[in-house]
Amino acid sequence: MGYGDCEGGDLKAQDTAVELYKLAALMLGNENEALSLVESTVADVEVDPCAPEDVGVDTARHHLIEAAVARMNQADPKAFAVPVQGDGPVTCIEDDDLSAAGISAAQIAELISGASGAGSGVRLRAWLDELPLAQRAIFVQRAVLGWDNDATAASLAHGVGAQSKWSAAQVGESFRQALCSLANALVHAEAQKVTA
Repeated sequence: MGYGDCEGGDLKAQDTAVELYKLAALMLGNENEALSLVESTVADVEVDPCAPEDVGVDTARHHLIEAAVARMNQADPKAFAVPVQGDGPVTCIEDDDLSAAGISAAQIAELISGASGAGSGVRLRAWLDELPLAQRAIFVQRAVLGWDNDATAASLAHGVGAQSKWSAAQVGESFRQALCSLANALVHAEAQKVTA
């Protein structure tokens, strides 16, 4: 994946690599594995250096996410088993939208970058590490990348293989559960700030 032949190509390549690394680290929870995944993505994805940036970056994102899901599935093949209806807890949120949980896309971006205070990026990472692997993968795709349920279900199918039968509705339910968990974690973090 190279941008060197076009104006600003090196900077675009750097920015893309940093974004891919952040995504890989959120998905895998391990910085060394994340770096390895970014390196393989950069080596595997052929991007026209003069094509519109969004096209190349989107291709790299999809490749990285599907490869991350495949690695996560390989580490724990049962983690991506489709939940049976009623397996999970009833969610506290009716809609699978960030705003339904009282969280904005900007807040998610701040949590990821750590911009909302010392350690917030670490807290998000710790919270993500507590999620079941499939739910973590779904949360990153829906909340961080802004993909819809259908695109997320498709990436799970590509990453896990034919045995993955996640529907858009099941992805939405899992995402709502993650949003409830995040909203709860944020409320507890705020309460701890007040009492500290």
